[in-house]
Amino acid sequence: MNKISFWFRNARPISLPQSMLPALTAVALSAGTGNFSWIAAVVCVIGVMFAHLGMNLLDDWFDYYKGSGEARLKTATEGFRGRMTKYPYLTSGEATPKQLLVAVCVFLGIAAVMGCIVLAIRGWMILWWMLVGFIIGYSYSGGPLKLGFRGLGEFVIFVMFGPLMMSGVYYAITGTLDWKITWLSIAVGLLVTNIVYSHSVLDSVPDAKMGKKTMAHLMGSGKGQILLSALLNTVPYIMVVIAVVLGQLHPAFLAVLLVLPMSLWLVASLNDHVTGKDVELEP
Repeated sequence: MNKISFWFRNARPISLPQSMLPALTAVALSAGTGNFSWIAAVVCVIGVMFAHLGMNLLDDWFDYYKGSGEARLKTATEGFRGRMTKYPYLTSGEATPKQLLVAVCVFLGIAAVMGCIVLAIRGWMILWWMLVGFIIGYSYSGGPLKLGFRGLGEFVIFVMFGPLMMSGVYYAITGTLDWKITWLSIAVGLLVTNIVYSHSVLDSVPDAKMGKKTMAHLMGSGKGQILLSALLNTVPYIMVVIAVVLGQLHPAFLAVLLVLPMSLWLVASLNDHVTGKDVELEP
């Protein structure tokens, strides 16, 4: 149990809402369909969770061999702000890279078992979602593509946690696809991408010092960065409104507009950051 707890903590469970909320949204959207399967729903959510945690650990493994943690410490000594914690369990000697790789295999193995159960329920079609998900997830930090270091990490997050995951979960539960899952998977994928992108704007200087190119760097100037932030924080709401007008979604989905002010605040806050505005900190 201690080993399980150790690896679960280091797999960054704090990031699970990024995968659990899209997965549970797909489950909710599939409710009421004629071919709904509770077994597939439960298995999918468990599989998504372990796949996410396993990919987090795999990212640590790749970063360890690239020396990302050491590069972060170097930027800190040069006075640059950035997220410093990276695989501390390896640098402290609590675990070895080989043990980390075993943990990756265990987490992804459990996800694969869940996938096999869904495969037995829905047939071979679901295998395509599994294979594409693994290839894209591996390529986030792994070679030869290393998309996360070429300014395409945010695109990977969008595909993985939006259209790919949500359509896969929906199909696994119902055996069909629907336009409503298309609309919402794109909207949700953009909002999850917004989490990663916002951090990349905050960390653009230390990331550049580490040789890591993110979407914030591709956007160039501060104005470009804020423009993309504005799109990520407004387009999802616009898509929901359009889907409701077209009859693809129930009017009750307009309730998401209640949190639009929070998204607009985030854009304004990031703008303060890139323009160097002094603001009073309120924890």
